Amino acid sequence: MQFTPEQLERMRQIGLELDRGGTFWHEGTAVAHPRLRQALLRWLDVRDDGKDIVRLDDKRYAYVTVADAHLRARSARWEGDRCFVLWDDDQEEELAYATLRLGDDNAFYATARGKLRGRIAGAAHHAVAERIVEVPGGFALEAAGQRWPIKPAP
Repeated sequence: MQFTPEQLERMRQIGLELDRGGTFWHEGTAVAHPRLRQALLRWLDVRDDGKDIVRLDDKRYAYVTVADAHLRARSARWEGDRCFVLWDDDQEEELAYATLRLGDDNAFYATARGKLRGRIAGAAHHAVAERIVEVPGGFALEAAGQRWPIKPAP
C-alpha cells in the first residue's frame, strides 16, 4: 500500500510532547513506562529543517513537541580539564563547550548528541560551574585547555 505525502504527514502527528521536566505526554497522558521513556529519549532527533522528531530510521519517524530541551543532564563530572555529562537518555558524552549557553533561569544549555538541546541544571550545573571564571564582558568556562565564552541562550 502506498501513502501520499499528505497521508504520511498526518500519520506522523501522533500527539507526543516532551515537557520541561522530561516527561513525555501522549495525547494528554503521561508516558509512565520507564523503558518506553528511555527508548523515546534515545530516538529523539532533529530533522534538517529543525522539526523535532522521534526517529526509528530515515522513513519511520513521528513529530514531537519539545517544550524546552530534548535532554536533561543527570550529572556532570570532570576528568582532568574535560567535563563529561550524563544525559537522561543514559548516554554520557564530553560537554560541547563551544555551545554552552546560560538560560534566563540560570540553567546551562549545550548541544547534546550533535544537534539536540541539552539542559544542565541542579547538581550537574554546580559541577560545570566549578570551572567558570569571570572575563571582560561576562563569563567563560575553563575546559579542555581553553576558555569558552558563555553566551545567553536564545
